[in-house]
Amino acid sequence: MDSSEKRVAALDDKRHDPEKSMDDAERRPSAIVAAGEIVNASGHRDQLQRQYNLLSICGLALTIDNAWVALAGSIAISINNGGPAGVLYELLVACFYYGFIAASIAELTSSIPSAGGVYHWASVTPGPRYGRVLGFFTGALNFFGWIFDLASIISIPANVTVQMYAVFHPDLAIQAWHIYIAFVLITWLCCAVVIFGNRFLPLLNDIGLFLIIVGGLVTIIVVAAMPKVHASNSAVWGDFSQNNAAGWSDGVTFLTGVLNGAFTIGTTDAVTHMSEELPNPARDMPKAVAAQMILGTFTSFFYAVAILYGITDISAVVGSNGSFPLAVVYSQATGSKGATFGLLLILFLSIMICVLGTFLTVGRIWWALARDNATPFAGFFSIVNERLSCPVPATILCAILATGFGAIQLGSKTAFTDLVGSFIILTTVSYALAIGSHFVTGRKNVPKGPFWMGSAGFAINGIAVLLIIFFNIMFCFPYVYPTTESTMNYNSVILVGIVVLTTMWWFIHARRNYPGPKLSHLYVDGKIVELPREKDEHTD
Repeated sequence: MDSSEKRVAALDDKRHDPEKSMDDAERRPSAIVAAGEIVNASGHRDQLQRQYNLLSICGLALTIDNAWVALAGSIAISINNGGPAGVLYELLVACFYYGFIAASIAELTSSIPSAGGVYHWASVTPGPRYGRVLGFFTGALNFFGWIFDLASIISIPANVTVQMYAVFHPDLAIQAWHIYIAFVLITWLCCAVVIFGNRFLPLLNDIGLFLIIVGGLVTIIVVAAMPKVHASNSAVWGDFSQNNAAGWSDGVTFLTGVLNGAFTIGTTDAVTHMSEELPNPARDMPKAVAAQMILGTFTSFFYAVAILYGITDISAVVGSNGSFPLAVVYSQATGSKGATFGLLLILFLSIMICVLGTFLTVGRIWWALARDNATPFAGFFSIVNERLSCPVPATILCAILATGFGAIQLGSKTAFTDLVGSFIILTTVSYALAIGSHFVTGRKNVPKGPFWMGSAGFAINGIAVLLIIFFNIMFCFPYVYPTTESTMNYNSVILVGIVVLTTMWWFIHARRNYPGPKLSHLYVDGKIVELPREKDEHTD
């Protein structure tokens, strides 16, 4: 009898022995007994192996965020919003802003540790009257935000790969198709690893944690120690107005530039979608969210300080015609092709594990929506291969979509940048729907988890929602002023487009066929109630 058969046999045994089910549920805070059957916090029985521990789940949180690498990938764009000083101060404001979001998300994942994440929380926090429709739209916004982020994250190692080749081939005229070929190869390699190498992913996350901390430290030391001449203190910490290339007033430029910092740190819900693969997510998930925010803030800030002191010619970085402008920064700091290649290699290895983690996140989001009949072809996309512990169809769909979105850069790099940049707005709107509903209803519709903020939660939830509204308005401003068709910011158009598509699917399918997630019947007035027994989910 293999491991999957043993787990199925054990589950059947518990179904026929309610007392045994109750004992097991009491030992697992994430488990609930419904009609004599153990289900998880989402209202479904476990189909994925709970193979992560606290260290590996914290490693996953940090590798998905990969804050210093994300900052590195957008450094040439960030510098336009006030130069080095803009990069640093806008990053700190973004980390402060996301701290309120992270605290709110940590509380909700402690109360309802489900793979659906904000989709499921938004289905419960408003109460039964509005939860079904609000959760549906929240899930769609969250998924589209994450699938766009997946495309943007894959583009980083694709650009780094081409740039590493160009380091030793300076005559190479880099073309968009060079990057896209690397993009496609990385997409499907990572998809295959997520599907067939799932049992090795906790180990890879431990390696990723090592690369983020040690690799980041090595990079900081090299970039700080090797330059013969460093940038001046005023060039790094001041001269904001002189480096304001956006055309807006300094205040507007600064506030719109916080988007770059948000892209660095803004993956606060990522690891929560792995809640059904952790033995005690109610207790450990808030710790993983906190680890991501705290370490992400420190690593990205110190990394930013180091590389900004290493820049001697900002115009060369901004005007780089290479595929990855950070290579210019490394070259200026080290003066060595070998050192530049080595630092890019550290970044490449780190971001590759980040791509794996992002694949895990977005695949679990679509699967969670499908098993609640919220997606097209829900029966197919809700299938889980329990031997591989992976929702294979959902994961492959994400790879197909990412491949398609990546092709946009062949026609317009600006359009691709806008599409992937909308990740921040789409995900934070989904956060606001869940957190705002929690606040408006008096924080009474979810059970209190191990991490509960008490009366302070009202202030933290309210500030989080207000900051989301304010900054999302700023993030929709054109990138430069006066603007042109090629420099226009289309984030607001993308948001409206996703809402329109979701509304159409609501009337075509969901209004009559979407019952809402099972968990919406589990939690009433903040208390757990019993579910009627239903048929097993699709398995393979």
